[in-house]
Amino acid sequence: MYLVKEMPKNERPRERLIEYGVSSLSNEELLAILLRTGMHDFSVLDLSKNVLYHLESLEDLKRMTVEELLTIKGIKEAKACTIIAAIELGKRLSKYSIERKKVISSPIDVYYLLSGELSHLLQEHFICLYLNTKSEILKKETIFIGTINQTLIHPREIFKTGIKLSASAVLFVHNHPTGDSTPSKADKEATYLLMEGSRFIGIDFIDHIVIGKNEYYSIKEQKKTRLGV
Repeated sequence: MYLVKEMPKNERPRERLIEYGVSSLSNEELLAILLRTGMHDFSVLDLSKNVLYHLESLEDLKRMTVEELLTIKGIKEAKACTIIAAIELGKRLSKYSIERKKVISSPIDVYYLLSGELSHLLQEHFICLYLNTKSEILKKETIFIGTINQTLIHPREIFKTGIKLSASAVLFVHNHPTGDSTPSKADKEATYLLMEGSRFIGIDFIDHIVIGKNEYYSIKEQKKTRLGV
């Protein structure tokens, strides 16, 4: 019979959370609370560190699957499901928070609005934000998934939604999975096509923002902005 390795009480993540607050906990300690128990001669904190050791960065945890977690020593189905459920709940809470922030007044607002949703994706997602006269978001719509080119851009269909919503302006956003937000030639050509469609329909074109890793590029302003890590 194996005895599960126990940590001193003052080092236990749950006790530390209660005494010092959740913000004082490390990534390992937060994950340890989800995992709850360790294994023989392997504390829950050791197990948590082992999970994080398999990641290049904490952000990779967003993309982990149950099957991938099960390949890690000490992780069984119950623990894997707990981790995946916690990640999904975090995503939904983040999305809920984003949806409550309706006003777009600058490119950085777009970055903070969508970077959490887009930055970890492995494919480009092209999104349209339809705005009213107060720059409030009427609707956020994913237009297509995949590398941008003019054949995928259908201004008539895009602006048809804007007309239905009585939108006064549109703002386009897409991500670069490479992390480099510099727009490609195809990005710029697609933007020009959308600007022409906007002018023809009579709905203002605000900008086309490319989101990278800790940076974004405003095609309208022709300017890249990097944010502190």
